[in-house]
Amino acid sequence: MAEPIAPGLIDLSGDGPRLIGGRRKRDGKIVFPLPTGPEAANFDRITLQDRGTLWSYTVQRFRPKSPPYTGDDDERTFKPYALGYVELPDEVIVETRIEIDDFAQLKIGQPMALTLQRFRDDDTFTYAFKPV
Repeated sequence: MAEPIAPGLIDLSGDGPRLIGGRRKRDGKIVFPLPTGPEAANFDRITLQDRGTLWSYTVQRFRPKSPPYTGDDDERTFKPYALGYVELPDEVIVETRIEIDDFAQLKIGQPMALTLQRFRDDDTFTYAFKPV
């Protein structure tokens, strides 16, 4: 069975996938991802909304340097992809890949929905957002 790329990143127990964030106990500030290690004690685990609006974006048109990029492509097979920030209302702004074929269709403020993407060729997945 496929697993998320990191533990504590995605909740699959409800009606659909949700990102796991944290609400800071002292002031209620919401963060994503949920902190780990000693800092985790300062946060309550929450599941974030699965819908938001596109806050900002760009298109990655050349293959990033490795590391940290770990794509299963090379200079010949690399395909441009969209990256952006999706605002989850009254929660947090999430940095994410955006699933879309035609970059010209992206518009700031458009509705977006959480989706899952296979990560490379292995048996793991990550999150992305796509236009609704």
